Amino acid sequence: MQIRLPASRALMLVAGTTLSLTACTKDTSTIVAPPSASSRTVVGRNQNVPGLERLQHVVVIYLENHSFDNLYGEFPGANGLANSNATSLQVDLTGTAFTTLPSISTEPFLATLKNAPFSIEQFIPAGTSAITPDLVHRFYQEQVQIDKGKMDKYAVVSDAKGLTMGYYHTMTLPLAAEAQAYTLADNFFHGAFGGSFLNHIWLISAQPPVFPNAPANVVAQLDANGLPTAGHDGFVTADGFDVNTSFTVNNPHPASVPANQLVPNQTMSTIGDRLSDAGVSWVWYSGGWNDALAGKADPLFQFHHQPFAYFANYADGTPAKAQHLRDEMEFIAAAKNGTLPAVSFVKPLGEVNEHPGYTNVLNGELHTEDLINAVRNGPDWKNTAIIITYDENGGFWDHVAPPVVDRWGPGTRVPTLIISPFSRGGHIDHTFYETTSILALIERRWGLKPLSTRDARANDLTNAFNFQQGNDNHQGNENQQ
Repeated sequence: MQIRLPASRALMLVAGTTLSLTACTKDTSTIVAPPSASSRTVVGRNQNVPGLERLQHVVVIYLENHSFDNLYGEFPGANGLANSNATSLQVDLTGTAFTTLPSISTEPFLATLKNAPFSIEQFIPAGTSAITPDLVHRFYQEQVQIDKGKMDKYAVVSDAKGLTMGYYHTMTLPLAAEAQAYTLADNFFHGAFGGSFLNHIWLISAQPPVFPNAPANVVAQLDANGLPTAGHDGFVTADGFDVNTSFTVNNPHPASVPANQLVPNQTMSTIGDRLSDAGVSWVWYSGGWNDALAGKADPLFQFHHQPFAYFANYADGTPAKAQHLRDEMEFIAAAKNGTLPAVSFVKPLGEVNEHPGYTNVLNGELHTEDLINAVRNGPDWKNTAIIITYDENGGFWDHVAPPVVDRWGPGTRVPTLIISPFSRGGHIDHTFYETTSILALIERRWGLKPLSTRDARANDLTNAFNFQQGNDNHQGNENQQ
């Protein structure tokens, strides 16, 4: 089997050091061109995937709040900032272009930045303990920012103003070495407009949650621009769908939330249900989970990042909750011991999830490297795929218009890496993917019924793999679950 190792972490962190892709040849045998602005359509699943049964473990690491251009805009060969001129100019709500980007009120950013993408690192280096402000990333706001594919109202809608146009120098980031060695998907979009809550639910169910008869004060009201009116940026739509940050009736949830605003148990099927029904092992691993359950949640534990906790099948006291919702420490142990379930979802604690406003990019990337290496150095690596993606764009701009699929999304483009002995090395995959493409891969591999029309139509990530490579040295039980 071909061995591909990432560049040394130490080398990546040397000041001024960058990685070169000059020796990296791009496998173009299965590339599907990115959809154009005039023809953004789903192209369907592959019909024949030889060797897919060799994939015995799928690990999904779900990070936070960065667009593709924000982190990978400088990745050589990818559809990045070099192609961004057509949609980079930001306008106000009337459509008039700004002379300079709207002022970022938080120091150390300049008040007179050019109306164009800019390097955040000229103000806040990625490797420092300093963090950027958070940026609004909510259901209605993102739709206005996208502006029917013109991608030109990110700054005017953002509470962080021009910061939305900032980016990091790609090749100084630790995970860029993994993208270089394995596969980077540069046409992957987060599944639903808005923030973490809805996209976490989307990752496991491919549909929005509901909140029937929600209190009037949590129902959103919109103005003529499609933006929430002052004081009415609620988390429930007028027709009863829950689309913004809200908390489950189950534990854990913040003690401060009024009981009538806690989201009732959801009853639609999840990917966990499908896997359990088929006798396939799975776990959602979350950083800080044990402490949160014990009532001593870490200050950066995010209650709304725990999607299975919102469902009746995993409610308080159910055997399924105890079996399938576990602490991230158990993932690391399982990876090292060769006892990974067939499907693992890994949600890092806030300090190391890359979310602007309370942590920095470098902390998250180094922690993700630790997770990768726990798998890569363990017995299950030979038949595992690690998928690293971001729940949503976190309010950061991207130049590629998302495809028009349905009322819910998809939203802005986000980075996605596929790391596996089976992934196409040094490959940039231009296939249109979105969050439910992860579900489509899991469903195809284990013969599961789709959860909604969205994952039923999604491209299933198999263009990122060549399951025929390494046959001579492959070991293990092909039917293992």
